[in-house]
Amino acid sequence: MSGPVDLRSDTVTRPTAAMRRAMAEAEVGDDWYGDDPTVNLLEERCAEATGKEAAVYLATGTMANQIALHVLVRSGHLVVAEAHAHVATTEVTSSAVLSGVAFARLTPRRSMVTAAAVEAALKPDPYGVEVVDLLALENTHGHGGGTVLPIGEMRAIRKAALSAGVPVYLDGARIFNASVASGTSVTEFAAEVDALMFSLSKGLGAPIGSVLCGSASFVREARRAKVLIGGAWRQAGVLAAAGLLALAEGPQRLHEDHANARRLAEGIAEATPGAVDPGEVETNMVFVSAEALGREPWEIVGRLREEGVLANVLGERIRLVTHRDVTSADVDAAVAAWRRIASDVGAPDLRASSSPR
Repeated sequence: MSGPVDLRSDTVTRPTAAMRRAMAEAEVGDDWYGDDPTVNLLEERCAEATGKEAAVYLATGTMANQIALHVLVRSGHLVVAEAHAHVATTEVTSSAVLSGVAFARLTPRRSMVTAAAVEAALKPDPYGVEVVDLLALENTHGHGGGTVLPIGEMRAIRKAALSAGVPVYLDGARIFNASVASGTSVTEFAAEVDALMFSLSKGLGAPIGSVLCGSASFVREARRAKVLIGGAWRQAGVLAAAGLLALAEGPQRLHEDHANARRLAEGIAEATPGAVDPGEVETNMVFVSAEALGREPWEIVGRLREEGVLANVLGERIRLVTHRDVTSADVDAAVAAWRRIASDVGAPDLRASSSPR
């Protein structure tokens, strides 16, 4: 299918021909009753992939996160999370409405949480008013640039949380990207948390779905909450069939997305010095400063659209995300488009002023 180079997110991938066949031929039942065999198989495979006892298949990552918070956090209590984490930003009003949950925010460099910061955040309120029920981590961290929280730091964080008697939840929407980039297995990451979510519909390439994994007792409560918020579905095996292929085949090709992202960053950095540091591109995300062009981010995104490249803005930076539907030729096209825009608008001399901003 021809069209623009879509770098807005890795959620935009379309199902492969094999996925479409699997969806058409899927054996189905009624998932509300627990008798959809394809959903059940997907949940078993996801539990195995994370080393957890059980899993529940859900429509979205936000739904998975919100169900986890609803189960693990009491109304009026706190979740400690990095300030730019998805649960603490995009989902913050959902948590308030659905579960009466508030957040205590950490502000580390590049959004990388440390054990020292967690230990400080989990110290009990001497007045017993602000009670932390949960520590929420994100790996890879989207706002941080697709950065990987290393397994060594996660182990230290887990130790700090255990000392404080606080469970740990992982928004692992892109945990397979973290695994490929770091050489750490998904089960190693998952072993350091009580429960986690990962997305089938991002880098792994399925059209719909995320999976929430944890202990059998946690998943039982998660299934109840799924029904409570209207997340129960019927013949969901049609979708789970694509999820099974994504889980089996998706992780093996994520290194291609990472390589494409690095090459994209290198091309933009060459055309516009100071716009991006390719050395900070760890997985499939490239965050670019429009300041290097002397323009606002959305203006540059509009210019990219005119050039046939779709991008997004996150935190005042332009975000470009590579994925299965982005080829090496697409990266070349995106770099060429950036060069044309840079040549047209002209880049300011960032050395002209030494005053801090």
